[in-house]
Amino acid sequence: MTSTAPMGQPTLAKEPEATAPAEGFEVMLITGMSGAGRSHAAHSIEDMGWYVVDNMPPQLMVPMVDMMTASPSGVHRLAAVIDVRSRDYFADLSAMLSHLDDLGVKTRILFLDADDEVLIKRFESVRRPHPLQRNGRLIDGIREERALLENLEERADIVIDTSHLSIHQLSTKLYNALMGSGPTTVSVHIFSFGFKYGIPIDADFVADVRFLPNPFWVPRLRELNGKDAPVSEYVLSSDGATEFLDAYEKAIAIAVNGYAQEDKHYVTIAIGCTGGQHRSVAMSEALAERLRAHGLSVSVSARELDRKEAQ
Repeated sequence: MTSTAPMGQPTLAKEPEATAPAEGFEVMLITGMSGAGRSHAAHSIEDMGWYVVDNMPPQLMVPMVDMMTASPSGVHRLAAVIDVRSRDYFADLSAMLSHLDDLGVKTRILFLDADDEVLIKRFESVRRPHPLQRNGRLIDGIREERALLENLEERADIVIDTSHLSIHQLSTKLYNALMGSGPTTVSVHIFSFGFKYGIPIDADFVADVRFLPNPFWVPRLRELNGKDAPVSEYVLSSDGATEFLDAYEKAIAIAVNGYAQEDKHYVTIAIGCTGGQHRSVAMSEALAERLRAHGLSVSVSARELDRKEAQ
């Protein structure tokens, strides 16, 4: 739109309005004491689908958010690991947080802590100096960092003391805090395969359904696959199919519940028949439907469906 001005005065172009970030964009700051587990926390959060940047200066956070919300990348969650190596840390960080609030970006602070004695043992075990130690004692650097971080810990949304946590226990706490607890935090992938093409090496569970009648030997079903209703009905109505699914569903549910407690959040199940076209495909789809009824996130694929060879 053209702007107007009195005769003899230059016309000033109207500045474009600042665009707000995409709705639902989230930022998490991962900070806390050096040696308390920031790096491992970053890896765990990355596994949850966040875009993670390590050791980002606070001054770069807003430009990073602007870039990510302006591009069609599909990334809506940014996590940044920030430490106290800069003396201007708090001034820059406070200004950055205020700016993000003005933009309407949801911001959370994760603060990791540990006892001084534990931090000393961890630094000694890896034989690295503390970032603020300089030429002094290790405990001096730890105490200086703790004093600098005191106010930030008070405003943190999530505080985790890692003094007595293993790396797996820390991951579990993070999953509980960010994604909830229990088996629904476990993602399940089921894929069908043909034994004649080799047993998969990347599966946590491998099931053999070759005990079921093979639709390949039924002329009207031979050119179809397990996703087609006639094949699925034939397989699932066979003797033993329902009993197998009942037992396998129960076993997988028990295992997934245990995996959630042991920091294993991705499970792969392979179901095989001779050629991977009929029985394994139908049983994979049926098992996926049953597991989804438990509230689990389940995806399904078929390794051999593009093959059209004699069985």
